[in-house]
Amino acid sequence: MKYPARVKIIDVGPRDGLQNEKQPVPAAVKIELVQRLQDAGLKEIEVTSFVSPKWVPQMADAASVMAGISRDSGVLYSVLTPNLKGFEAAVASRPDEIVVFGAASEAFSQKNINCSIAESIERFAPVVQAALDAGIAVRGAISCTVGCPYEGEIAPEKVGYVARLMKDIGVQRVDVADTIGVGTPIKVQKALEAALAHFGIDQVSGHFHDTYGQALSNTLAALELGVWNFQSSVAGLGGCPYAKGATGNVATEDVIYLLQGMGIETGIDLDKLIDAGQFISDHLGRPTQSRVAKALLTKRAG
Repeated sequence: MKYPARVKIIDVGPRDGLQNEKQPVPAAVKIELVQRLQDAGLKEIEVTSFVSPKWVPQMADAASVMAGISRDSGVLYSVLTPNLKGFEAAVASRPDEIVVFGAASEAFSQKNINCSIAESIERFAPVVQAALDAGIAVRGAISCTVGCPYEGEIAPEKVGYVARLMKDIGVQRVDVADTIGVGTPIKVQKALEAALAHFGIDQVSGHFHDTYGQALSNTLAALELGVWNFQSSVAGLGGCPYAKGATGNVATEDVIYLLQGMGIETGIDLDKLIDAGQFISDHLGRPTQSRVAKALLTKRAG
């Protein structure tokens, strides 16, 4: 089996990982986390979300966080902008990329963003156009690509449908997300293939949750297709407020350990990454969710 020679990771910990934390995380801590991630070698970081603080209070400091980060010219900093109001607020912070998020499930779309899939695309269209006009890259996240807490199993055709709609409005690349972590390798491959019917291999990324312990298996399955872009969250932070029982994103540390063990280049320093995960875990007052970090930290201490 021929795997990609290199893999690029988008760490979503500062945004997707922290957005549902009930205790407020100070902007200074978020800024420090971003700094530690880029010091560890991350070249793409999902920093924050320009959404209503009424719905996501943890992201109320989005502008402050973006203003406080020390930018590296080799790092791409992305932010979520669900509508034009969010985009207009984000522009002043000079993001390299904005992210719009849809779903392959009608029920999840209604629960998450209060509209149908078709309506969500209509809402995103002017945001995408405004970003492109401003010279800002655009990524589209597709949630629930293999399973939904309300609809159950999701057919690959639904993933292809959303991918095509996103392509039509100008989205440049897409994330295929197993939001509730129920995916298994063959199902994940079918979902990815549905997106690949509309986007090139360089424009599709895998985003896996580890609810059923399948995230690394699904990462390997994606690699078998040639997919080389992945999203993960330092220390396994995150979950989904609209998906009961869904645990965090796959830990970046665990993905890097897998890739390094396969001889795949990532450009990431695993020791520094583990330290970044330990930093945010200590602040949150709970242990890291990364199995690799736990094992290597124990080895360090021993």
